[in-house]
Amino acid sequence: MSIDAQANLRTIRDVLRWSVTRMNESGVHFGHGQGDAVDEALLLVLRSLQLPVDRADLFLDAFLTHAEINSLIQVIDQRVRKRTPAAYLLRESWLQGFRFYVDERAIVPRSFIAELLKDGLKPWVSNTEAIADVLDLCTGSGCLAVMAADVFPKAKVDAVDISPDALSVAKRNIADYQLGARVQPIASDLYAALPAKRYDIIICNPPYVTDESMSSLPREYQHEPKQALAGGPDGMAIVRRVVRGARSYLKRGGMLFVEVGGGRPAAEQVFKDVPLTWLTTSDGDDTVFMARQEELP
Repeated sequence: MSIDAQANLRTIRDVLRWSVTRMNESGVHFGHGQGDAVDEALLLVLRSLQLPVDRADLFLDAFLTHAEINSLIQVIDQRVRKRTPAAYLLRESWLQGFRFYVDERAIVPRSFIAELLKDGLKPWVSNTEAIADVLDLCTGSGCLAVMAADVFPKAKVDAVDISPDALSVAKRNIADYQLGARVQPIASDLYAALPAKRYDIIICNPPYVTDESMSSLPREYQHEPKQALAGGPDGMAIVRRVVRGARSYLKRGGMLFVEVGGGRPAAEQVFKDVPLTWLTTSDGDDTVFMARQEELP
């Protein structure tokens, strides 16, 4: 296959066509940001060549060197045969216009909270400059902490994760965005090692995949740290602890934002006495909930 490809691929357009066919034939899963084989191929091929995806038309008919063709064949082969997510192959992931470094030590950046942050958490936050303290629990790569620091220009952000490996990735992203003075990575099991302070906002994209779903995840997700995905029998094991501890760490009038994937029925069952407000994202109204400090247990 590789010898045949080497003999017949000449341009970026050729490699893209070949890549799309290979991915469609192999049935790879697209769940880390790209919707189909075309988008995935554009990302892998163009970013491997250090070219901008949003200006692909300028380069489609550019001829490739033999070394470039061989390198691209290896990348696509790893995506198809090993089902390695594109983000791990490229060592980068894009979220709401932000570029983040990522490798297998941290979950691939993706979150519907990112959509809400991009809009400054409006209408729940009326003045982004009035936010002084933000806590990002289960920070992983640090993507939401970096975005929060950008959206709330006067805020200090504590980025918490139980995984030292994930925090190493987060530290790199914090440094890349030159936010070391405002974003503090903290090794902690949720609230356990936090300083004695309260926050205006707590955001959390925790592990929420149920045990049943963990056993049937596509191979792509099996490259990610299990600890960052597994949420227990009902997916609420970490969410329970986040909600139960939040009130003591929020300022009066402070807000908790939690992502639960498709876990709205389970969350509403677990938190019957908490008036959860479900927010609208591109995935509908069942993915992220908000609760105010005074409403929390």
